[in-house]
Amino acid sequence: MTITIHLIRHGHHPLLGRTLCGRMAGVALDDEGRREAEICARLIDPIPTLIQSSPRQRALQTADIIARQYELPVEIAPALDELDAGDWTGRSFAELDADPAWRQWNAKRASSAPPHGESMAAVQQRMMSHVAQLCRTHGSASIVLVSHAEPIRAAIMQVARIALDEFASVDVAPASISTLVADSAGLKLIQANMKVPA
Repeated sequence: MTITIHLIRHGHHPLLGRTLCGRMAGVALDDEGRREAEICARLIDPIPTLIQSSPRQRALQTADIIARQYELPVEIAPALDELDAGDWTGRSFAELDADPAWRQWNAKRASSAPPHGESMAAVQQRMMSHVAQLCRTHGSASIVLVSHAEPIRAAIMQVARIALDEFASVDVAPASISTLVADSAGLKLIQANMKVPA
């Protein structure tokens, strides 16, 4: 039995790179993001048999575009949700750069967390628990999980045995595909951050 799990980040949205959106409401794909999702959908191999998504709007929109390509429903999976950025939710990156706690977070991801938010270790645990559950409950399958940069990064780092403090070494571009394969030998990272063509 072989299970292929495609970790797909949502497509581009207008606040990308400017605002720490976290779990704020109303963050939707823009035209670029919809185009990226349409291209991404055609690149998934093998063809998916199950599509799950974070409950965030931008992820659901991406998942819906992929689902239409393969005539599949989208299941909402809370385990795929964005990292809870706590008090930093909705703040600009320019503003955060002046915050010592933000700098500490980016230097020590393994041992710090956003104020009133979620640690990277907690994100990693919920992502990997979800992947393990899928592996236990599905036989041979190709599964698409649409999520966000930090949860996908955390999963990649766990499987690739990269320390959380090295998070900046793992890029997860909008609408990129990172692929895990689970078989009798265990869970392996097959590809990371396959970007859609420009």
